[in-house]
Parts: sequence; structure tokens; C-alpha cells
Amino acid sequence: MTENATDIEVKTETDYKRHGNVVIKMAHLKKSFGNNHVLRDINLVINKGENLAILGQSGTGKSVLIKCIVGLVEIDDGELFILGNNISELKDKELIATQKKIGFLFQSGALYDSMTVRENLEFPLRKQLRSIPKDKLESMVKEALHDVGLDEAIDKTPSELSGGMRKRLGLARTLILKPEIMLYDEPTTGLDPITSKEISNLILEVQRKYDTTSIIITHDIECTKLTADRIMVIKDGICAAEGTFNDLEKSADPWIRSFFE
Repeated sequence: MTENATDIEVKTETDYKRHGNVVIKMAHLKKSFGNNHVLRDINLVINKGENLAILGQSGTGKSVLIKCIVGLVEIDDGELFILGNNISELKDKELIATQKKIGFLFQSGALYDSMTVRENLEFPLRKQLRSIPKDKLESMVKEALHDVGLDEAIDKTPSELSGGMRKRLGLARTLILKPEIMLYDEPTTGLDPITSKEISNLILEVQRKYDTTSIIITHDIECTKLTADRIMVIKDGICAAEGTFNDLEKSADPWIRSFFE
């Protein structure tokens, strides 16, 4: 089993460099929506280059957790450290700089159907890098498409792509900014088994090539088995179990084992 999140304290950039393997830390993290206490007490440490899969029944807060990390949802209590920074203590510019190091692959891919594949990839580059030479822009677009196997789709529109290709395009658009952290929200939902395996293998390729630290929210146990270095299971707003696939598959708790049957 892995180390408990509360056993490591990372409070400053200096501490992050000292504990250089710790990329994300959550300590007693809480989030409620009115009387709905979604995250009650989450403690977790994620190390550099690690793929963490999060399992749990629908509505248990898996997606809320990664939305807290990317800044789409503000935490109510507890501590959230990203790359050594205590998120709640950052000023606006510092927060934006940290968020730029995080890539988020939405379930839908969040693509612009009115744009070509090329234009979908150019959009985040033009938005974040402002002035970028045309040849550099072209090079980055082609590299991102090559990484996900979509070299020939550059002038197509998203509507001309299959579901698996749209997932690949969404991933390419996220990767083009070279994030240090990747958040995957149900990356294989709606895909057939063969395409799901291709996307899972692509997640591994991204991890190997870019040394990304990733969180994968999924109901797909095959995706979990293939991609996850470690797994956390959420139940009633807390971490009910944590460990490797083999650890949890052999859990003494029948509820935990039910995810792997």
C-alpha cells in the first residue's frame, strides 16, 4: 500500500524541490454543494510520473475532485498543493501560471466543431503563447497530431472523425501545451473495446514520452488495469481503499473487490 498523504508536508517551492517526486498533495480536502457533502476528507499524495486511477460509484465525487485540481471548483476546506504550491494561498497570476501546467481531457473532448483539426490545435497555442512564429506553430501542431496518430486528419473537421479519433484530437489539443499534469475524465466512455484499448495505450505513451503525472477517472476496469500505477477508491466522500490493481483485486472487503469482478 502507498504512503498516507498526511505523512508528507510540502508547503513551499523549496519543499517541493526537496521532495521533488511529490506533484499533487491533498490533505483533509472537503467540498460540499449545499447539504450534499461530496468530498468529506480526501488525503492523497501523487508522485511525479505516476498514473493514478480513481474508482467509485457514480455521484461519489470523482469528477468533482479533478475539477478542484484544475480550478473549475473551489475547495471548502483542507489543503491542496500542486507542484509545491498551496492553491488557496496563490495570487491570481500565480494560480493561472500553475493551472497552465495542467491538462484536462474532458469526456466530450470539448472540441470546436466549426474549426478544422488544425484550427482546434492552433487555438490554445494562440491563446496562451500570444505571439508564436508560423513555422513553430505548424511544427507543434504536426507533432501533437503525430503523437496521437492523426497526421492525416489535419484538415478535417471534428464531425468527420470517429469517436476514438475525437478522443485522440482532444488529447492532442491538451498535450500541445506540454502540461506536467494530465487529468482524464472517463477517457474511454462510449468507445468500443478495441478503441478503448487504443486510448488506454495512448495514455501510457503520453506518460512515457512526457513523464506526465496523471489522474484517470474511469468506470472502465480494463483501462484501469492497463494504465494505473496505483488506484484510489472513493466511497462516501473519503478514500475507502488505495493500492495497486493486484492489492485491491484481492481486498478482504467484498465491496472493493466488486469493482474488479
